[in-house]
Amino acid sequence: MRTVTAADANRQFSSVLREVSQGETFTVVSRGRPVATIAPASADHARRSAAKARLLVRLRAQERTGARDWSREELYE
Repeated sequence: MRTVTAADANRQFSSVLREVSQGETFTVVSRGRPVATIAPASADHARRSAAKARLLVRLRAQERTGARDWSREELYE
């Protein structure tokens, strides 16, 4: 994992993205504090998909609670 300042990440964004596409991960710092992580999407995608699948299994197993006597329009008011 490499560290890059926000200003350098902005100036060299194409280079940062090129390195990220090759597997590198960057921590972006602003005023010495970490503010973001730029990582390859494929690694994060697999982890998110697994988390989503676990959540859906858990939600489907739960009993429904509360009344369902509202309309879609009322929901968005």
